[in-house]
Amino acid sequence: MTGAPASAAGGSGAKPVRGGKLGTAAVNQASLWNIANILTMVRLLLVPGFVLLLFHNGGYDPVWRSFAWAAFAIAMITDLFDGHLARAYNLVTDFGKIADPIADKAIMGAALVSLSVLGDLPWWITGVILARELGITLMRFWVIRHAVIPASRGGKLKTLAQGTAAGMYVLVLTGPLATLRFWMMMVAVVLTVVTGLDYVRQAVVLRRRSLAAERAAVGRTAEALNAAAGSPGAVATDASTSGATDAGAAGVPDAGVSGAAVRVSGGSTAVEPAVRARDGAEAER
Repeated sequence: MTGAPASAAGGSGAKPVRGGKLGTAAVNQASLWNIANILTMVRLLLVPGFVLLLFHNGGYDPVWRSFAWAAFAIAMITDLFDGHLARAYNLVTDFGKIADPIADKAIMGAALVSLSVLGDLPWWITGVILARELGITLMRFWVIRHAVIPASRGGKLKTLAQGTAAGMYVLVLTGPLATLRFWMMMVAVVLTVVTGLDYVRQAVVLRRRSLAAERAAVGRTAEALNAAAGSPGAVATDASTSGATDAGAAGVPDAGVSGAAVRVSGGSTAVEPAVRARDGAEAER
């Protein structure tokens, strides 16, 4: 849930540079078996283990639910560590890019759905959180061609609130602690909705800016093509005009000027339909 892929380090003998920039060579040299990816794999394996522990003995045994809480806590902690290691040591692999967000959402989704099945957590809370997570993931793919939406502080705070609240619901709590976990979950729901709306706003703004920049680039390209098409025509016009003057004196018909004009107008005509077609396609998207 941190938004940072837990990925892999160089496996060809190259020593990773702490905090260094990640290049293509580093990605190509990356090894699957590194500490960041191992932590991600552990988190994936903890998902079914957590569910089994939570539902063991009917799902209401305080001892087994304590074991389930321990598995959930380990999974959330590994999420923090693998992201930190990936950023600090440039441990990047394709597996990490795919597996890390899947593991993040799998452990939280498993906790929320399981708690709702047991009747401890209202289904509307589970629905709101899961719909937000799925919607933001799809939205990131929608704008990925234009820009990458960075993880915000609000998103990280949302993740922390969700993990804390879900962990408190996994435990069998009564009295003031049960009331506290309810309000903690309400805070998590509010942060989930607010940060989700903020991500939508960012996505719309980034996409509009990207489309505007693309249209401006197309316009500059069209102007450059028109200028390139016009320059030879101008030279040809000067030459043909000069030739026409000499030819006119000799009684030869003046055909050079009209030919140059056709070449110039043809250059602009060939560009304008392409520009209009591009603008139409962008407007439809």
